[in-house]
Amino acid sequence: MNWMKFPKRYVIVILTFVSTCVCYIERVGFSIAYTVAADAAGVNQSSKGTILSTFYYGYACSQVPGGWAAQKIGGRKVLLLSFVLWSSTCFLVPLDPNRVKILVVARLLVGVAQGFIFPSIHTVLAQWVPPHERSRSVSLTTSGMYLGAAMGMLVLPSLVKFKGPQSVFLAEAALGVMWSLLWFEYATDPPRSEHTKATAAGFGESLLPTKASQKIKVENGRTTVRTAKIPWKRILISWPVWAIVVNNFTFHYALYVLMNWLPTYFEQGLQLSLQEMGSSKMMPYFNMFIFSNIGGVLADHLITKRIMSVTKTRKFLNTIGFIVSSLALMALPNFRTSGGAILCSSVALGFLALGRAGFAVNHMDIAPKYAGIVMGVSNTAGTLAGIIGVDMTGQLLEAAKAKYSDLASPESWRAVFFIPGLLCLFSSFIFLLFSTGERIFD
Repeated sequence: MNWMKFPKRYVIVILTFVSTCVCYIERVGFSIAYTVAADAAGVNQSSKGTILSTFYYGYACSQVPGGWAAQKIGGRKVLLLSFVLWSSTCFLVPLDPNRVKILVVARLLVGVAQGFIFPSIHTVLAQWVPPHERSRSVSLTTSGMYLGAAMGMLVLPSLVKFKGPQSVFLAEAALGVMWSLLWFEYATDPPRSEHTKATAAGFGESLLPTKASQKIKVENGRTTVRTAKIPWKRILISWPVWAIVVNNFTFHYALYVLMNWLPTYFEQGLQLSLQEMGSSKMMPYFNMFIFSNIGGVLADHLITKRIMSVTKTRKFLNTIGFIVSSLALMALPNFRTSGGAILCSSVALGFLALGRAGFAVNHMDIAPKYAGIVMGVSNTAGTLAGIIGVDMTGQLLEAAKAKYSDLASPESWRAVFFIPGLLCLFSSFIFLLFSTGERIFD
């Protein structure tokens, strides 16, 4: 296939889609491999939660710096550097639950490296993608997360069974290196001829801040320079920005809790074997992949056909997604069969992904020129959700195990799933009140 037959922006979107896919194979892969190794070594649930949450401390630290770096030196370069760093770490570090310090440092490094990825991606997309393709492009790119998680859940338990937990690290490193080579070969910064529509709408390299205090614009064949300081104060006190932040926190709280603890729920809560569950265990994440793209296409359709305004479209899809997900999450502990649990978790994660066509694209509506910055601020909140949710879940399960002697009863898991369910209801209400689809940062 000749990549150059496609418009260049499609190549960029496809490559960013693959990048998120690879990143989430890594994240799911670590939770699967570490869970097997930790259980074999007799590590308790609270300690497992601490190690699983370590990644998110590093991830949180690099979100806003990632947005700044992408804005300053270019998302394309930062994205490549991030992949090289986390792939190298996976390749070099041994997976040994008894070498806690090495694991902590390694997961911090991987977290820091991957923290640069999404701000960089959104800066790249803000340069390349025109507004009428915005929802489906962002949805396709982020849906790679869920396809990667689905592929990880499908393939990696068997890899662990036959080759051991360490083989997962080596496979993930190889995928990271292969993607880096593709990105180095095919990704470029956008020439004006490739994104005239994006530029006209406030997008594109020429209208993005290229220095902390300047931006360059071509007018009538001549270049002028004018002040374009990043409006940090306005961003941090903006109610629409905080609506995005709150919903990003909730989305990632639910996602990270399920991503890190669903293997434990299947094996200890339902007494099932991941290897014996076959392809069914990938369905919650595959459903996210499907619903994320449905949400993106539906949002663009509602907007371009003028069925709804941008504001109403974002609020409609966000509300539907989060409310249905809330109900499914709170019902999940009552399903005690493999089929029932898979169905309920698939509905919860699928509609959560549908809601991304609301809050997750909204930063590009309100601040297209500062998309990486706002994404960094928002994703910092999402990462804090990972730190809080994953670690607290381990403590909740350890307390439940002490109370009920094991984790096989629904009561052991009720608080684990009720907390994100209630957060979904709260967040949907906040987004209805304070979000907007209009640009508020020029």
